[in-house]
Amino acid sequence: MTTPGQTIGPFYGYALPYRRDHELVPPARPGAIRLHGTVFDGAGVPVPDALLEIRQAGPDGVVPTVDGSIRRDGTRFTGWGRAGVDPGGHYSFTTLVPGGPVPFFAVVVFARGLLDRLFTRAYVPGPGLGDDPFLASLDPDERATLVAVAEPSGDLRFDIRLQGPGQTTFLTFEGTP
Repeated sequence: MTTPGQTIGPFYGYALPYRRDHELVPPARPGAIRLHGTVFDGAGVPVPDALLEIRQAGPDGVVPTVDGSIRRDGTRFTGWGRAGVDPGGHYSFTTLVPGGPVPFFAVVVFARGLLDRLFTRAYVPGPGLGDDPFLASLDPDERATLVAVAEPSGDLRFDIRLQGPGQTTFLTFEGTP
């Protein structure tokens, strides 16, 4: 027998965050960038209570398998981070640009009203995007929602729209609802 679906949560503020959870690397580390953006609902209003997680390859293109991804030692890169949004729906990670032929950040979104987490990708803008089979399978509007915007500072902006016009393209994996 199955039970009816419910939205995810509630999130207990004392249980989820940990010190520097959004800093995959210290901000002063050479090569550190900021991946940031705003989470919007279907009406274009910032969502004040979303939680995001990222997983990424290191600059060498290899996804780290270091144990203790929530214990930062300032040296080893774990490739995983978590950030809650502020009241204006804004999130921020301090990290390194992932390597590989078509670098991207795997992003998981948890927010009010969702029955399950949402999966997406934030691609680093660059010349290799046209070579990615997944991106090539999408129409141009869908593809555009997956590419972060490079800022003059070197940081990357990736806004997430949960539904409506310009909705971020979300992914479904076998074995997930």
